[in-house]
Amino acid sequence: MKISICIPTYNRARHLENCLNSIILCGAQSDLKFQVCVSDNCSTDNTEEVVRKAQSSIDVKYKKNTNNIGIARNILNVAAMAEGDFIWLIGDDDLLMPNAIIEIDSLFELHPNVDFFYVNSFHLNTEYVEKFSSPFDTANLPSNMLPFSQWPIAGEMKFIDLINPKISFDFLGGIFLSVFRRKNWDDNVGVLDEMAMSDARAFSYLDNTFPHVKIFARAFSTSKAYFNTKPLNVCLTGVREWSVMYPFIHSVRLVEALGEYRKNGLPYLRYIRCRNYALNHFMPDFANMLLDKNNSGYRYINPFTLILENCMYPNFYLSAIWFFGRRLRKLVFGFFSRLFGR
Repeated sequence: MKISICIPTYNRARHLENCLNSIILCGAQSDLKFQVCVSDNCSTDNTEEVVRKAQSSIDVKYKKNTNNIGIARNILNVAAMAEGDFIWLIGDDDLLMPNAIIEIDSLFELHPNVDFFYVNSFHLNTEYVEKFSSPFDTANLPSNMLPFSQWPIAGEMKFIDLINPKISFDFLGGIFLSVFRRKNWDDNVGVLDEMAMSDARAFSYLDNTFPHVKIFARAFSTSKAYFNTKPLNVCLTGVREWSVMYPFIHSVRLVEALGEYRKNGLPYLRYIRCRNYALNHFMPDFANMLLDKNNSGYRYINPFTLILENCMYPNFYLSAIWFFGRRLRKLVFGFFSRLFGR
């Protein structure tokens, strides 16, 4: 078996149905042998019913946890279910493009020595999908979707060269962007700290926020990678229960993730550039954390240490200017839209 499409899920049956249907439609166009793995984190909705229905059309390996083990452990669970040479971790609300499996099969054939494929993805708001009957048919996807990465050059590169904001602005934080060799992953799962992974609090450590990034940094540091310009899936925005913690994840945990790449071969000067880029929302993010201390992740930080560690970077200061610039641009755009709309 060449690839396992792995989906961690919890109480999102409606979105999972769309996700699985996109895989069914996609698989019908390809002869590539693949499996789908679903790790259900003790859902209380009709998730199991949705999976059982999909099993009549495609190979779905299903496991339901006896209790909710947290997002990070559920990611590890579903990856451990995989039997394919490669793993593609996707969100339960993501959609595969109609040609995705054909395209990934071609990439495997053309690049047999590559361990890690950045497959790119389109943005789409959940509201668009909800206008259609369920399950959503990917034939109805709009033609004007924007890709996550605007990098124009497809091709092989060193894995560590993917850690570049011009290529991956979230430094591989989005799990749906990566197709990777299972052996490398399995051999390096032990890099995660057991105590951190056992902490039931959401995003309390880097390990239970970005477990995949920590494993990637160790597992593929010396690997060949391939950047694919053509998006192979669609990431839906709007289904984010943890959105209140996004400022913390963006300006704290993502910066920490860069430290893992640095420890595993990211050149120092590029690390400095990437870290400065990652702080481009620091001031407004810090303000949001401060205003909602109980829910935002503020309790996990020492504010004085955080400020001291980042104050040497230009974007620490410029982030406030960027914030007001974005607000002004939005106001101007809204004004002219209303003006011409009249």
